[in-house]
Amino acid sequence: MSFTNYLEAALVDHFLKTSAYTQATNLYVGLSTADPTDDASGLAEPSGNGYARVNHDSWNAFASGAATNNGVITFPAATGSWGTVTHFFIADHLTAGNMLASGALDSSQAIGDGNTPSFADDAISVELD
Repeated sequence: MSFTNYLEAALVDHFLKTSAYTQATNLYVGLSTADPTDDASGLAEPSGNGYARVNHDSWNAFASGAATNNGVITFPAATGSWGTVTHFFIADHLTAGNMLASGALDSSQAIGDGNTPSFADDAISVELD
């Protein structure tokens, strides 16, 4: 998983006391059919067919070099094609806002009518290099 340029700059500014970083009220997990890249310019979120980012505010505290999602993250059932999903991301808003981090899926997944994508408990690992 990679932090975005936005989050990296915000955290460095907060650490160096040049500006305060305000924690997001909610965090949302989303899917992308392309690599979103660190500047979010490649974000290709599915549109329509029941797709929506999922609010997930339960995360395990950073320990042993990583923090992970606490609990299963389940998307709504697709009512049509979402395309082939290759990446996921975490954002600070349901529909807009800032992408905070992203990562590649272990394998691409074609999401079609009736599929219900999900991430198992502890499946998303947030690490610092």
